[in-house]
Amino acid sequence: MTRLEAKERYLKQLGKELRRHAERDSILFDYDLHVSELLQEEAQQHSVEEWLELIHRRIGSPQEVAAMWREELAVTQNRTMLHFLLLNLCFFLGGGLLTFIHVFHGFAWVRVLWDMLTSVPVLIMGMYTAFWGLLGYEIGKSFGAGGRRLMQKTFFIALVPNLTLMLLVVFHVVPHAWFQPLLSTTFIVFCIIATVLLYPVCCLGYRWGKKQSI
Repeated sequence: MTRLEAKERYLKQLGKELRRHAERDSILFDYDLHVSELLQEEAQQHSVEEWLELIHRRIGSPQEVAAMWREELAVTQNRTMLHFLLLNLCFFLGGGLLTFIHVFHGFAWVRVLWDMLTSVPVLIMGMYTAFWGLLGYEIGKSFGAGGRRLMQKTFFIALVPNLTLMLLVVFHVVPHAWFQPLLSTTFIVFCIIATVLLYPVCCLGYRWGKKQSI
């Protein structure tokens, strides 16, 4: 009984330390197995405090274990954010490079590609909006309720180059002629509305992903 009581006290304290961790239940399940195996290996009888001391010595205190997992979560979250930021930057730079080549070099294959893309602006906006929904979904699925701040941080950082370009175009710092025949007042208004809708789409994706993580 002292073994069982020691294990329950250890896991209860570990659960408190991990109360805001997205993988709390999974971690507790794994450590339940680890502690059970450790206690079964020990043939001698001990008091509850002695069992706890043994667990702390072999596995680590609840505070140490929780700190390790919080650090692991932070690294994983940063990696996830970096992946999405780089992917969004690739979209941005790819579009910028295509525009530059189209305006200043005018290769035949670039003109064909440009004409093809500018003929389906709604499709392009739809695909880009889906990207933001995917961002929210993946964060919600991977981190659950604990991923909301990560989703918000990733979204607003990734949106900076988009908003910067939009402002440069709206205030004619970037010539409208570069984006013809795509650019028009109607299309600019459409882009502004679509940009406003990106965050709700991202949140919907996050909520859907969070449900999948349960």
